[in-house]
Amino acid sequence: MSEEPSELAERGEEIFERVVRPQLENRSDIDDRDYVAIDVDSEDFEIDADQRAASDRLLERHPGARGRIWFRRVGSRVTHHFGGRFLSDAFD
Repeated sequence: MSEEPSELAERGEEIFERVVRPQLENRSDIDDRDYVAIDVDSEDFEIDADQRAASDRLLERHPGARGRIWFRRVGSRVTHHFGGRFLSDAFD
């Protein structure tokens, strides 16, 4: 199955909202900063504070998923960000 990156992202987000999010409710062991690795073909997923660990466990079950995994954070659509941010006037 060949998809554009934007289609992969759209599918990953749809699976997150429909499959993953309902399973996260009332789970105190999950942190908003944890990574979610989603196999967009099987809709299976793994969650871990370590992105690589989540990916490795998912690939153990679905070796054909390499290149078909969508990553995001539990509490944010953004997995990683680059650049700095402005600090408040706290240091003035």
